[in-house]
Amino acid sequence: MKPSPISLQPETQPSSCECSGTCHSPEAPSTNVPLQADDTEGGLLLRIPAMDCPTEESEIRRAVEHIGAIGGLRFDLSARTLRIDAPNEALPSIIDAIRKAGFAAELVKPGTPAGTDRDGIPRGIAILAMALVLALGAEVLAYLMPEVLLAKIAGMGLAATAIVMAGFSTYSKGLAALSQGRLNINALMSVAVTGAFAIGQWPEAAMVMALYSIAELIEARSVDRARNAIKSLLALTPETAEVRQADGSWDVLASRDVMLAAVVRVKPGARIPLDGVVTAGSSAVNQAPVTGESLPVDKTIGDTVFAGTINESGLLEFRVTARSTETTLARIIHAVETAQGSKAPMQRFVDRFAALYTPAVFVIALAVALLTPWLLEWSWSQALYKALVLLVIACPCALVIATPVTVVSGLASAARRGILIKGGIYLEDARKLKVIALDKTGTITEGKPKLVATEILDQTVSEKVILEWAGSLAALSNHPVSKAISTALAPSATVVDHFMALPGRGVQGRIGNQDLILGNHRLIEERKLCGPAIEARLVEHEAQGRTMTLLANESGVLAIFAVADTIKPHAREAISALHTLGVKAVMLSGDNQATAQAVAAQANVDDARGNLLPDDKLKAIEALQKEFGPTAMTGDGINDAPALARADIGIAMGAAGTDTAMEAADIVIMNDDLRRIPEAIRLSRTTHRVLWQNIILALGIKAIFLVLALLGSATMWMAVFADMGASLLVVSNGLRLLRLGQPDDQPTKVHG
Repeated sequence: MKPSPISLQPETQPSSCECSGTCHSPEAPSTNVPLQADDTEGGLLLRIPAMDCPTEESEIRRAVEHIGAIGGLRFDLSARTLRIDAPNEALPSIIDAIRKAGFAAELVKPGTPAGTDRDGIPRGIAILAMALVLALGAEVLAYLMPEVLLAKIAGMGLAATAIVMAGFSTYSKGLAALSQGRLNINALMSVAVTGAFAIGQWPEAAMVMALYSIAELIEARSVDRARNAIKSLLALTPETAEVRQADGSWDVLASRDVMLAAVVRVKPGARIPLDGVVTAGSSAVNQAPVTGESLPVDKTIGDTVFAGTINESGLLEFRVTARSTETTLARIIHAVETAQGSKAPMQRFVDRFAALYTPAVFVIALAVALLTPWLLEWSWSQALYKALVLLVIACPCALVIATPVTVVSGLASAARRGILIKGGIYLEDARKLKVIALDKTGTITEGKPKLVATEILDQTVSEKVILEWAGSLAALSNHPVSKAISTALAPSATVVDHFMALPGRGVQGRIGNQDLILGNHRLIEERKLCGPAIEARLVEHEAQGRTMTLLANESGVLAIFAVADTIKPHAREAISALHTLGVKAVMLSGDNQATAQAVAAQANVDDARGNLLPDDKLKAIEALQKEFGPTAMTGDGINDAPALARADIGIAMGAAGTDTAMEAADIVIMNDDLRRIPEAIRLSRTTHRVLWQNIILALGIKAIFLVLALLGSATMWMAVFADMGASLLVVSNGLRLLRLGQPDDQPTKVHG
């Protein structure tokens, strides 16, 4: 069974990393925290500036879990906050326990923004720069006056000061980890630097700690770029909105204070602050931030507009349909952030490997320190130094960070293109797909069919009444075919009682004293109302690729409605792209077989299967999986939800899709462009290549310096450069994926 898909409803905030110590990898299990700290949630909100990744989250969790008054913990690593469900009386013991684990904690008072750690970055850079200068001073003294006692004392003082300035956080975390019997990079670096200082290598110890801390800061900034790439889209949403008041005047309000159903005005050139439905005006709107479409989309009365998009030409007024925290853009961001918090398969493999790698190298280092003086006749000082070099090499940071930064960059890249991937597992697994199953209406076709023919079969009821019945039933369904009939017939105010949708078949209801059904060929056959004459008429229409809908009562068929749809402009191009990738395309449709085959031929689809109910589509997916292997299902309606859930990867066409389909899917195509499907597969394959490049790079560098250390050719300088250099290389390589997701067309200047 595949994992449950992440809901589009924003509920959680993912943790930020999964590497040891102060690394800032962005991938970790979700910790049920909102995008921003919300003082209305209740409980105690603590800010922990040094809490950077799930390793530290686990340490804090273990430190406080014994406190009985705690009802729950919710971590937000990007904001470095922890919300605790506990009474105020427990606060002193909670903060004390966190401090004993090596972390400072402070209470965030209601109304105070939780923020992030950005304000402290310039100050941190200055301190590390000063520490580096002092370490260089110690190196110069050791090089120029190695035998002068005063120079040795001064150099030792400079080195000790540099180590304290650059490594205070590392030491506090490392000692806390060692006291609990755990090995992480903070513990390894603390032991290595202390040991080097103790054997008289204080200039090198100071330089290693300064370089390590600087590299960590650079790495953290780089990884933050990947982690916050998608969140930066929030900045596209204006903080204020021009809202119509009760007296007809307009007033500027904060977007977060605008209520549902309020009417908002947006001037040309301004960004739209909230989701809504246009009530007045018309304009072209650039929807690239939400759907990835490079060309503006014309909007007029009745059309939907999205927060963060750009009103390019005309004045628009729209009725608000979502609060600022529930807009489509906000939901995308929440969903991607939650996806970033899920572990991809490669990440789980790397975690298992790293869990063995670090203790193994530590044991080797211990053996070098204790055994080589006896076996190889090394001096104790020489053996201890080589062991300390091995400890620095033992840090698995580059290896562990190689996967999450790549996956997070891939997810952000996809989101910028209008492809919402709900987890790293789906980003990785999309490359394996052998078959893409596609629904017909709304997926391959436009989903905007038109009524092209009507035949009245029952002459005992007036044509006007029959058309009113059909229009009234069709108006209550959200299926594209029903909408086409409803639009063409302009339904009256006829009341429909006992209305019920019949998935994959049609609808039924009671009007007056008539029990009526409006459905497809299958429904009429099931009700045993389809005679030879009707069958002949249906075959004639279906041969032309038309979708047939019939209105019937208990006595027989009253009318036939023929609806025709057109394939999407880029459908054939998308199917051809799938073929180029070696992926087979199969159409699964609830429509009749003749219509399905006619549409499949136009779109160049390999195989078409018609007359399928939701359960039939599910069985078809299972058959395709058995015959070909990994299979994806693409659809947009409630009929597709079971198949979407059963497929290895479910893909929903988001802009036109139902909430049911979007929630059941693992990937949502926000702009309904089928070309995004092969694009997602290509991105998955590129991500897979970058993942292996990073893993080979990280392990290769480690292996080389491990051998050099054992041969006595590596110094602590080389070890720290190898460790942090590898980390920066894999981060930079992973960040390349972000450039794949840059929108093609973005306005260079926008007002508002």
